[in-house]
Amino acid sequence: MKHLTRLLIATLVLGLLIASAADKKEAKLAASTRSLEGVVMDGSETPIDGAVVQLKDTKSLQIRSFITRTDGKFHFYGLSKDIDYEVRADHQGKSSQQKTLSSFDSRRQAVLNFKIGK
Repeated sequence: MKHLTRLLIATLVLGLLIASAADKKEAKLAASTRSLEGVVMDGSETPIDGAVVQLKDTKSLQIRSFITRTDGKFHFYGLSKDIDYEVRADHQGKSSQQKTLSSFDSRRQAVLNFKIGK
């Protein structure tokens, strides 16, 4: 019985240590990353459904994409604070002006909105 109790306590302590380490790792990752969100609209300020927002990491040249829904919103998470990103939106052969999310932008949750058309 004592052996079973010790084993149960050891398992519980180990589980708590693992959970604590995971929380610390997640907190460290959250502190070193940022997010980007925004809305893609047409010339009359109407949100665009189905626009493709492309985010290009200027260091690795990796491109991530997000397809907007009826509300025109997009979001990207887990972005490095130390890297510049080039962002633009495309829809039905037309493109928005390209914008840059700079490494000098200290916001944890940056917002960039895009217009496609007049």
